[in-house]
Amino acid sequence: MIEIFTDGASSGNPGPGGYGVILRSGKHYKELSEGFRKTTNNRMELLAVIKGLEALKSPNQDVTIYSDSKYVIDAIEKRWVYGWLQKGFAGKKNKDLWLRFLEISKIHKFKFVWVRGHAGHPENERCDELAVAAGKQKNLLIDSVFEMESAKANLL
Repeated sequence: MIEIFTDGASSGNPGPGGYGVILRSGKHYKELSEGFRKTTNNRMELLAVIKGLEALKSPNQDVTIYSDSKYVIDAIEKRWVYGWLQKGFAGKKNKDLWLRFLEISKIHKFKFVWVRGHAGHPENERCDELAVAAGKQKNLLIDSVFEMESAKANLL
């Protein structure tokens, strides 16, 4: 059994942000994080789940994903994302990440567990620390799809 703990953060919405992930299986433990110069909290919450699943080395893993993001969990468990897909994500944000999630989700068997954020859950607190610290680094990555869409929206 593999456990993935995730969190996303953004200072401003949009603003600089990052994600934090913990992967745990038996004695194995790994932390992942990256920061972006302009993004949103929801993008980082979703990217954390994606990066956690993408980090798994073998297909068909049984995975439990812990997240404090109702946006992510509800979209998947209530199957909203599949309706968005059928409608070409018309009027929905983060299409690029949702498509990426849908691809990686085909490879593993997973379930979500919602955890209350900032409520003392040790792994969630650690993921939050990773996400916040990643968003404060120098030389942040560019969330090119988000920045391109933001620039396009500003021109309209």
